[in-house]
Amino acid sequence: MRVAVVGAGAVGLTAARTLADRGTEVVLYDRGEIASGATGRAAGLCYDAFAEDRDAAVAADSLRRFRELGVLTECPYVWYARDGDEANADAIEQQVPRMQAHGRDVALVEPERLGERYPQLRTDEIGVAAIAHRAGFVDPTEYASALTETVLERGVGVRTETPVSLAGPTTVAEPDGTVAFDAVLVAAGPATKPLVADAGVDLPLQAYRAQALVTEPLRATLPMAYDATQQCYWRPCEGGLLVGDGAHEADPDDWDPEADASFERSALDRLTAATTVDATRAQSWAGLCTATPDREPLLGAVADGLYVATGWHGHGLMRSPALGERIGEQILGGPGVDAYDPDRFVGDETIDIVDGMTLDEDEERPN
Repeated sequence: MRVAVVGAGAVGLTAARTLADRGTEVVLYDRGEIASGATGRAAGLCYDAFAEDRDAAVAADSLRRFRELGVLTECPYVWYARDGDEANADAIEQQVPRMQAHGRDVALVEPERLGERYPQLRTDEIGVAAIAHRAGFVDPTEYASALTETVLERGVGVRTETPVSLAGPTTVAEPDGTVAFDAVLVAAGPATKPLVADAGVDLPLQAYRAQALVTEPLRATLPMAYDATQQCYWRPCEGGLLVGDGAHEADPDDWDPEADASFERSALDRLTAATTVDATRAQSWAGLCTATPDREPLLGAVADGLYVATGWHGHGLMRSPALGERIGEQILGGPGVDAYDPDRFVGDETIDIVDGMTLDEDEERPN
């Protein structure tokens, strides 16, 4: 069997490795370099603090695989709502028992105890907080490099700087001609929608822009955290902190990969309001993520021999070890995930991208 994988990000690399491990001949394409799209710009937070059983199982499986690869830096994950933010406080209080019911090592934590553990975290205005003990973060570039080594060892043909299109569900049009495959997987982030459109498939997928910055190195001992009231998150990064926020509307054909000056100011202001650290910007960027009508990914077949893996709502890297393997196995005849079946929509659903992030009973997500 010969399979083409279009998109050399975390999901595409994992699927290519899975297919090659099963004896499949694989060609991996990317119009840029390895992890030059959403993966390379990902925040890298990884946790299994999900209240829905399927999401919790996927996240736990991914965390286990990150640890096996030796790419996860262990770090607790804290999320909280400030005094007066009743909606987010209620969501957190409802989440934690459900997470615990699925075996997640999470707990509500008193703000005072949180402050004792992390003195640089301002806790005087925190109303409700929770902590996931078994969490961590991954450097996206290092992770992609580790995956690249494994796919090359398994004989995957890696063709970077090679833009392709689809001449049919299982026919890839390369710059020098067309190549027929037994199956094609498109895991190309926002580019997935126009790529499969060439084969007559319309995906319920919308791109949005997310921004992040990294501070200069600073003296701080802080957890990974999500301030639900201020709608920002951070994690340790390169001796400083990586700070990000949620979704912003964007045209996938005309967007700025540089972070906005207003975002940089706002991110540092929110970090100052949440911690006692004195942070300055070292670097910043923006990236494109993908959204679906029900906030679940599109993972599975969309035509005979044509598969997609997209719509991650910013959680593609976090879930890539488990779901990249799952789509590889599905291509070889294994079961899919019914809740992620791309054909689950009737076609008239809308996708509204609202600036910021929300905290529902399952987790925090970009709007």
